Amino acid sequence: MYYLYILKCGDDSLYTGITNDIEKRLTVHREGKGSKYVRSHLPIKIVYQEKYKTKEEACKREFEIKQMSREKKLTLIEKK
Repeated sequence: MYYLYILKCGDDSLYTGITNDIEKRLTVHREGKGSKYVRSHLPIKIVYQEKYKTKEEACKREFEIKQMSREKKLTLIEKK
């Protein structure tokens, strides 16, 4: 399984990513060992996630979400 996730960062920004182990990835982010962006925008909170069977599906959805405006992402998060 692969997960697409959206994090809300300490400065209220949003970060979108994918992983095959959501708990492990969140731990890595919180320890400051994940992406450079998240490392410099701690603390973080997971606000949205979707589950996919393949990495390809998750990557496709990640690309779609990264193309969205902040407003559309917030609407997606609110609808969950």
